[in-house]
Amino acid sequence: MAAAVSMAAETTVLSDNADDDHSESPFRSREPLATEEALAILRTAQIHPLGQMPYSSNATFLVDLELDGEIPAQAIYKPEAGEQPLWDFPGSLYRREVGAFLLSEQLGWGHVPPTVIAEGPAGVGSLQLFIPAIFDEHYFTLLDDEQYHRGFKEICAFDFVANNTDRKAGHILLGEDGELWAIDNGLSFHQEFKLRTVIWDFAGDDLSNEVRDGLSALLDEGLGDDLAELLTPFERDAVVTRARSMLHAGLYPTDPTGRRYPWPMV
Repeated sequence: MAAAVSMAAETTVLSDNADDDHSESPFRSREPLATEEALAILRTAQIHPLGQMPYSSNATFLVDLELDGEIPAQAIYKPEAGEQPLWDFPGSLYRREVGAFLLSEQLGWGHVPPTVIAEGPAGVGSLQLFIPAIFDEHYFTLLDDEQYHRGFKEICAFDFVANNTDRKAGHILLGEDGELWAIDNGLSFHQEFKLRTVIWDFAGDDLSNEVRDGLSALLDEGLGDDLAELLTPFERDAVVTRARSMLHAGLYPTDPTGRRYPWPMV
């Protein structure tokens, strides 16, 4: 963890409100990027750290991505060296961030920002496209607006299949592009069922056609090679089992215990 600690010492913790210190926000707006274009930038650009993201338990940095002298995008860099060990969860969370993107793409719902494995200033880690977003909005503030229900249902199903143990309301962003984005997916893919999420408002409802189609495609095709390489054999089997059980039930998951919530919830 020495590299991440050293890098953290050389950066400042970014404010989530630029007015707090009357400084210009470090977060850049940009036009939407197609997935393949974003992946090409993530894989080839130079990484320039700007500072640490606030409220992160692991080392998490906002970086500029420089390509041909321009800054076409920013990214969130999570080095393996900055991960805090957890007694009940395997390490290498950065690989799970990448796996979450690959699973979201394979399901066809596209709510996880493009994410790759990259060698950054603090060593190997995940590099995820930064999403310019309306940061005052989150799951609870948007729930009453039915235009977002299709996206929420897809994220609900994604989290069940990925076994996300930390779906806070603030981990769902409303992008400036009007899309819903699911971030902070490192605590996913455990072989034991550990789902913790705030998305229980659709519990027991029939699956939407989009969710049925995505689950069916995943089961027909099997896990892609890139995703399978990031998981253990037990984790791979568990992903398929959860997808099959959800499709067979035909319903969004319920929580009879009332305890499967993250903390804090936002």
